[in-house]
Amino acid sequence: MKIGIIGAGNIGGNLTRRLTALGHDVSVANSRGPHTLTALAEETGATPVVVTDAARDAEVVVVTVPLKAVPGLPSGLLDGAAEGVAVIDTGNYYPQQRDGRIAAIEDEGLTESRWTAQQIGHTVIKAFNGTYAQDILDRHRPAGAPDRMALPVAGDDEAAKRVVRDLIDELGFDTVDAGGLDDSWRQQPGTPVYGLQRGLEAVTKALAEASPERTPDFRG
Repeated sequence: MKIGIIGAGNIGGNLTRRLTALGHDVSVANSRGPHTLTALAEETGATPVVVTDAARDAEVVVVTVPLKAVPGLPSGLLDGAAEGVAVIDTGNYYPQQRDGRIAAIEDEGLTESRWTAQQIGHTVIKAFNGTYAQDILDRHRPAGAPDRMALPVAGDDEAAKRVVRDLIDELGFDTVDAGGLDDSWRQQPGTPVYGLQRGLEAVTKALAEASPERTPDFRG
């Protein structure tokens, strides 16, 4: 599969490592330019590109940048992507720690991924936002393993969600359908499922126990 990754931090870098190891054709971009990705490219065989080329012909695009950087992504970012491209949003809103206050999220009640979808002009699938980056490398397990972790996945596009869930299964994790983007608050920072390293039953229970009220640590 042709996969574009925008953002080469902890999550983006480790997804690059695992996806290339599984045989996918990965292009990776960051805000500093392809010349800063030489080491990652040599390690993984991924192709370093400029941000505007990351989605070219891609069937899956992973947007894994700080939320405050999303509005600065180039317009037409997905113009060259494959038809029906599935866009994964791994982002989280950290108003006090990094992003500053975003009124549409706090005052209008938009979920973080709904806001991101509006910024990039394309619906997204929320996944990996509560996953520890090291777990992507260390905690993958074959299907049916008793200690296989499960990840929540939310999105409105059912076909794209299926592509993403199948890809996560290939990466070595179970998935739980967390609903549409307007339900994705259940996996935002401060909720019971955020950072949970457990299986299907525990993740399903944690999603059900979530409160839509933001905890003080995650309000601007």
